[in-house]
Amino acid sequence: MWDRMRRFTDEELNRLHDATVRVLRDVGVAFHEPEALAAFKTHGIKVDGNIVHIDERHLQKAVETAPSQFTITARNPARSVKIGGDGLVIAPGYGAAFMVTETGEQRKPVMEDYNNFCKLVQTSTYIDMNGCLMVEPSDVPAELAHLDMVFSNIVLCDKPFLGSSVSRQAAEDSLDMAAIAWGGKGEIKDRPVMMPIISSLSPLQYSEDMAGALLEYARHGQPVLLGLLVMAGATGPVTLAGTLVVQNAEMLAGITLAQLVTPGVPVIYGGTSSITDMRTGALSIGAPELPMIQRAQAQMARFYQLPCRGSGGLTDAHFPDMQAGIESALALATTVMSGSNFILHGCGILGAYIAMSYEKFLADEELCGMVRRMLGEIDVSDEGIDFETIEHVGIGGEYLTHPRTFERCRTEFFLPDLMTREDYPTWKTSGKRRLDQKATDRLARRLAAYKKPEIDPEIERDLSRYVARRRNE
Repeated sequence: MWDRMRRFTDEELNRLHDATVRVLRDVGVAFHEPEALAAFKTHGIKVDGNIVHIDERHLQKAVETAPSQFTITARNPARSVKIGGDGLVIAPGYGAAFMVTETGEQRKPVMEDYNNFCKLVQTSTYIDMNGCLMVEPSDVPAELAHLDMVFSNIVLCDKPFLGSSVSRQAAEDSLDMAAIAWGGKGEIKDRPVMMPIISSLSPLQYSEDMAGALLEYARHGQPVLLGLLVMAGATGPVTLAGTLVVQNAEMLAGITLAQLVTPGVPVIYGGTSSITDMRTGALSIGAPELPMIQRAQAQMARFYQLPCRGSGGLTDAHFPDMQAGIESALALATTVMSGSNFILHGCGILGAYIAMSYEKFLADEELCGMVRRMLGEIDVSDEGIDFETIEHVGIGGEYLTHPRTFERCRTEFFLPDLMTREDYPTWKTSGKRRLDQKATDRLARRLAAYKKPEIDPEIERDLSRYVARRRNE
């Protein structure tokens, strides 16, 4: 085969699975949530204190119960997305504590930044789904910020979105607000409209908040995305295979709990594990090992016949410079080409998840468009080959002014918005603008062109009242 990317053999996949079964059975996974422990006990799974020991029989049943694909219904049904199979859904960055300005300075995000990202997602051609906690707004109390973010997700954007999972209460609020938007909890019970990111506490633990949020979302039939991050050499083994086994054990433990609560509830397999820089002890997501792990976990997801999550435009750089472009392109392209179905952190991330940038968002967005184009098929039908035009132009002719070229010149090729393609004199005359500088200019025009999607005024009013009431409480 000409594909040089290393694939696991069936024997290797089974070896990773068998090692995971040993970890789940003999080492176990800790759940710091009494209701989760009770659910495991009720179904005959061994619980020793707060450590759960899952045998292969229960594990296999959970994996077989989870669907291989599902649909998330958007507020605008035309924007609903399918996750699984051959589907590709891209969402923006998540969890950034800082914003990076156009001059490279870090500042604290505010709610206006969060709202601006919602608007950018709404107006994007290449981003399919809105996030949650894209930035952590500093002008809203942390324990209440999820209310404003979910409100903005529903009102400012009509694409599917991520619900909050920062606590069990945040999960309950997200579900209540989704129920307002969709006409009651009964309307969303068997119709996914959002999903949370449930993160483990590596190695081999789930916190009370995360396990509680998982329980709430699964109980109400909403998909569960296991968003794990094992740091090889720090919170996981220094070997990549060992890290894959620890990540796999954590994911499958969470998937098992979700299936015990609501058999058949959708789940997404796949984390964002990477390596520890052994010189500093810091996480590196720009390392080439991250795409290697992404490709491996996509194969593991297919092994279990589950939808796969992958990571997007990731970088350790603190500014949208050459390093950011190289690392982001490698991570996103490898993840997408490996078959991942849902891409988180598709746009905007800098500094190993610590920050978001408007300029990086727009650059990554264009990168997403280019990668989507790379996935396209070459049409080798009679129309695609177009022998008649080849014959008509003949030897030594030119195609530039041919009617066939005029017919398709605007649709046949990918046309970038930010990438430079003009010649040097033109680029120099126009001010020698770098991509990040052009992105700064585009941002103002993009936000100015934003139009709030239609929403029933009564729904928006009820959502506002809910947020106000919860603030008072």
